[in-house]
Amino acid sequence: MIDSRVKFRHLHTFLEVARQKSVVKAANVLHVSQPAVTKTIRELEEALGVAVFEREGRGIRITRYGEVFLRHAGAALSALKQGIDSVSQELSDAAPPVRVGALPTVSTRIMPRAMTLFLQEATGSRIKIVTGENAVLLEQLRVGDLDLVVGRLAAPEKMTGFSFEHLYSEQVVFAVRAGHPLLDGSRSVFEGLPAYTVLMPTRGSVIRPVVEQLLIANGVGNLPTQVETVSHAFGRAFVRASDAVWIISQGVVSNDLAEGLLVALPVDTSETKGPVGLTLKADTPPSAPQAILMQTIRQAAEEIMPRR
Repeated sequence: MIDSRVKFRHLHTFLEVARQKSVVKAANVLHVSQPAVTKTIRELEEALGVAVFEREGRGIRITRYGEVFLRHAGAALSALKQGIDSVSQELSDAAPPVRVGALPTVSTRIMPRAMTLFLQEATGSRIKIVTGENAVLLEQLRVGDLDLVVGRLAAPEKMTGFSFEHLYSEQVVFAVRAGHPLLDGSRSVFEGLPAYTVLMPTRGSVIRPVVEQLLIANGVGNLPTQVETVSHAFGRAFVRASDAVWIISQGVVSNDLAEGLLVALPVDTSETKGPVGLTLKADTPPSAPQAILMQTIRQAAEEIMPRR
């Protein structure tokens, strides 16, 4: 029997606190007071008989019991949202929405072609595309805010409850403006790199550890000037107007490289190659429009990034 003391507000509050890793931030998002959030979490813990959060320094972290409950709470809320969408569809005679999370590299390289193919199918379904970091997108998928994520394969501990379908592999590049001093070949890129501002992937991104490993393996332990970003708009503008070096997934700058707006430094980055694909909840079957969109994403990936 489901404990009647566990209400929708308990699940909603729990998921938001887990996402924000902060009672204060969760309260701001939920537009309620901090004491109200604290009280709701205490009620949930009393109903479950275990603690779902514990203090860690000045913040909080989810407990092992909380991690277990998170998977089921996210699935329950997702199922409820699907039920509401299904009823809304019957009432409005409209197809259910499809909510897709995509890495910046996927948004610029794969999704435009995939959406062109999808719209040709005339499903009438509304599409919402969210671009962000892999970890953020996976968390939104876990709690039911997204139906599908097109991004890098996360670490095994982050993939619990998810299924992954490999589409293609991608590596990083060191992108600079045309005529950059490091292109003259007078010294190795890694020897000269510390003299320039380096745009790095943000901490917590999937590619950050492999980029750091590549730098360390080539004798670059510390970079004096770093800017962390995955923003295509900022990175493109900043690198074209300066001598900065942008270390980023190849797909983000593929068009710029093809058009000669940016140039890739002669660096062997094959060790940074990683799988990109479709991530879904393992226990949630896709809707018909979602299945069609997945087919068009597969086709777009095959056309643009054929497997070798």
